Amino acid sequence: MAEARIRRGGTARLSSAKGRVNAGKSGGGRGRALKRQSSLDRLVEMLPVSEATLQRMASWAIVGIFGAIVIAIAIFMGLPGMARQQAADIAARAGFEVDKVEVRGVERMDELPVYNIALGQVDRSMLSLDLPRVRSEMLKLGWVKDARISRRLPDTLVVDIVERDPVAVWQHNGQLHLIDVSGVVLQSVSASAMPDLPLVVGPNANRQTAGLNRLMENAPALKPMLAGATWVGNRRWDLRFQSGETLSLPEGDKDSAGALVNFARMDGVNRLLGRGIVKFDMRDPDRFVLRLPQGKVEEKPVDDGTKDVAAATPGEEG
Repeated sequence: MAEARIRRGGTARLSSAKGRVNAGKSGGGRGRALKRQSSLDRLVEMLPVSEATLQRMASWAIVGIFGAIVIAIAIFMGLPGMARQQAADIAARAGFEVDKVEVRGVERMDELPVYNIALGQVDRSMLSLDLPRVRSEMLKLGWVKDARISRRLPDTLVVDIVERDPVAVWQHNGQLHLIDVSGVVLQSVSASAMPDLPLVVGPNANRQTAGLNRLMENAPALKPMLAGATWVGNRRWDLRFQSGETLSLPEGDKDSAGALVNFARMDGVNRLLGRGIVKFDMRDPDRFVLRLPQGKVEEKPVDDGTKDVAAATPGEEG
């Protein structure tokens, strides 16, 4: 009985050992499997979020991708534009449509072109009105230096205009045009309705108006007496004074300014203007030529001795 127990015990121990070996083998397989899974687990554990959170994030990512695809298809088919147009139509029917235009800052220009631009838009809904486009159309008007466009609900478009200042009348090809200091043509004028502004004559004379203003700043006493100026040969000025005389200046900003300053000084000492002299020619820096009317003798003005003074009758060139 005891031996049988020993045998059974041995059998039991052998079975247990074999089971342990088999368990070890099978356990080793599970261990390797667990080891392969633990690499991913460790990677997940390194993230600062839980596994449940990752699952929710993945779900939302899928939803987001799907939504982006839907939006892309809608844009491709033009649905947002259709929706905006529908909203604009609804707003217009509700009274949010441009019905009034308030123009500010206009003193000289005709307001009608401003109204035509503001009320001539294809889409006048207050929601869809293209304000930058309206402004760009306003800036094409000659008088408009700058413009600011704004909405005032429910139905008013406010236009603030900054006008250009006219400084001269430009005569070219038999036409008279009002221009600003930069030479921009503001509007046409008739000879019978010319404003009290200097007349500039010649091709491209309008583009030289700023230079003419700078030139006259060198002789402020003569500036109010200027009646007009001719841009000669696209290189120099002939000035015409209200008393009827013409002053021919040399080329170049520096030389013309120096000649004008010298002429202003001599006029202040000897009263050259208003004495019936037809023309003063200062193109030659070494000579001061006076052209006298036919048959009239004038006493020659005296300068500071730096120039020779000569008198010429009509037909002579200085």
